[in-house]
Amino acid sequence: MADPSSYRPKPGQIPDSPGVYKFRDEYRRVIYVGKAKNLRQRLANYFQDLAGLHPRTRTMVTTAASVEWTVVSTEVEALQLEYSWIKEYDPRFNVKYRDDKSYPYLAVTLNEEFPRVQVMRGAKRKGVRYFGPYGHAWAIRETVDLMLRVFPVRTCSAGVFKNAARSGRPCLLGYIGKCSAPCVGRVTPQEHRDLAEDFCDFMAGRTGTYIRRLEKDMTRAAEDMEYERAARLRDDAEALRRAMEKSAVVLADATDADLIAVAEDELEAAVQIFHVRGGRVRGQRGWVTDKVEAVDTAGLVEHALQQLYGEETGDSVPKEVLVPALPDVPEAVSQWLADRRGSHVSLRIPQRGDKKDLMGTVQRNAQQALALHKTKRASDLTTRSRALEEIAEALGLGSAPLRVECFDISHLQGDDVVASMVVFEDGLARKSEYRRFQIKGFEGQDDVRSMHEVIGRRFKRYLQEKERTGEWEEIRSPGVTGPVPAPDTAPAAEPSHSRDGSRQDEPREDGSPQDEPREDGSPQDGPREDESREDDGRPKRFAYPPQLVVVDGGQPQVAAAKRALDELGIDDIAVCGLAKRLEEVWLPDEDDPVVLPRSSEGLYLLQRIRDEAHRFAITYQRAKRAKRVRSSPLDDIAGLGETRKQALIKHFGSVRKLRQATIDEICEVPGIGRRTAESVAVALAGAAPPAPAVNTATGEIIDEDDGGSTS
Repeated sequence: MADPSSYRPKPGQIPDSPGVYKFRDEYRRVIYVGKAKNLRQRLANYFQDLAGLHPRTRTMVTTAASVEWTVVSTEVEALQLEYSWIKEYDPRFNVKYRDDKSYPYLAVTLNEEFPRVQVMRGAKRKGVRYFGPYGHAWAIRETVDLMLRVFPVRTCSAGVFKNAARSGRPCLLGYIGKCSAPCVGRVTPQEHRDLAEDFCDFMAGRTGTYIRRLEKDMTRAAEDMEYERAARLRDDAEALRRAMEKSAVVLADATDADLIAVAEDELEAAVQIFHVRGGRVRGQRGWVTDKVEAVDTAGLVEHALQQLYGEETGDSVPKEVLVPALPDVPEAVSQWLADRRGSHVSLRIPQRGDKKDLMGTVQRNAQQALALHKTKRASDLTTRSRALEEIAEALGLGSAPLRVECFDISHLQGDDVVASMVVFEDGLARKSEYRRFQIKGFEGQDDVRSMHEVIGRRFKRYLQEKERTGEWEEIRSPGVTGPVPAPDTAPAAEPSHSRDGSRQDEPREDGSPQDEPREDGSPQDGPREDESREDDGRPKRFAYPPQLVVVDGGQPQVAAAKRALDELGIDDIAVCGLAKRLEEVWLPDEDDPVVLPRSSEGLYLLQRIRDEAHRFAITYQRAKRAKRVRSSPLDDIAGLGETRKQALIKHFGSVRKLRQATIDEICEVPGIGRRTAESVAVALAGAAPPAPAVNTATGEIIDEDDGGSTS
């Protein structure tokens, strides 16, 4: 535990201007980020008598070993920089809100030639109009089904759309009038876009115009004795009314606003948000967080605003934000919101009327969410604690293994051999720490040898990190003489780095293996930029050791893992294996397995960890195999990245036509210079044409040019 006076800056060194400050621990990891309109006054609060500090603040300042700051011009800049640093460094003592689930949105892809209406989750994409979030995906689909009668916008996937365009026949929705069938040319691209924009206008709250238009057309059709058309228009208007009824009117003045409420106790806080558009509740979401820093309601509101609008722009930021308490510097937060929206944003506490009543409803939802979370967590925490205690007792550990790492090997008949590492902390999966490996030390199928290689590579990284930060010398036990690799010497089997800075041992979002060269053709064996800096402050990969290593397998795999640790001089990490046949737990140097009762919570937790490692390994192995099957002659051309490969295929239509093109024709592709064009021509001229692909279900040959088949 550090003494804050040992790193306290001299009073004259700290400026009295606005700024953002960072506390770092003894290993240069950033543990807390804060902002202040007067840095000198704010930082002085941290260096008073420890007895007068809040317990959480006291823990933070005694964990820290240094403090540094950055001066900014305005409080708005301080707010922006604080948000960026919290997102970048993920400090352990900052409040971080996390969604308890991925909320579904109703999305309209206005960035496509023929916009599509669909349900979307995850990160928002540029050029897509979003509505929501909604509590359930089925609620979105019910609303869309009603509205397609009036706004028959495309809802099909790209594959279905292309097949319909190729065959000249629309899908079922096109036949029953719930799609305008742009795939077969029933409407022009502009007419279809107008339908999509009308759909968006209705969802945005401008509902009266369309219903009045339908009612006027219905009356005119009835007067002209076009009764069937009048009946259809009547049903269309009724469908829109039913869609509107799914979100009741809560504010009579058609307000666009977000209402934020907070329920909290000493340890945790719950936040609930109601999204009101056009006076109707269009979406709801909520978070629960641990209060790891001393923060009041105003601080929680400010963190919630950063989480909500940090990545949003334009209309995604409403005109009005209603909160239970204003942040410490409301003018700066209001200006920050206005900058993101592009126009004025009102940030205030509702005092009377409908808005105050609705805020009370949101507050009750927050209180219920906190109570429900506590009920679930108490139950889960009890179960997890019992499971960890049973594992510790069965394996003879001195304490419960709070961090467990599990390894699994996956391959297909000896090809594409890969391994996975999953991490569970306090009985819960920590997916950000998952890693994946390619077996490089040898060819063929040998699970035992593969396990030895993977365990060795993982813990070599751990020792390198400890050596780099200086922690290894402090924790090295007397008498340990195992080798410690120098931090600048990468083992021969170490994975390389991809052009986006990630390692091959990491999961990539699309599941593809990370073994491509950079677009400029340079090798991927250089260190990451952030790994070459001593004072970076980001959490390092492989920096934290587990208390228990679990391997998927029996006695041979356990022996291999133990041997790898012994070779590195690591003797304070327990190892066990879980065999699938009888769910037996194997320990090193033991002839008989440990058999846990079938009803044991400890066995159930080990099974969940083992199954997660198996799932993660299988996913990577399949993605790696799929990429190998999809390989093309363009993959081996140095300096040709994925973007330019796609540009070439899009321009010529297929590798076959590209092979027939001249160098001058290849140079016509945007982004392709003459030297690259010559490399492409030479590579394709020397590559043998691939064997035709065969549809195994029908026996047909797949034509490379258009994806169709030939008899």
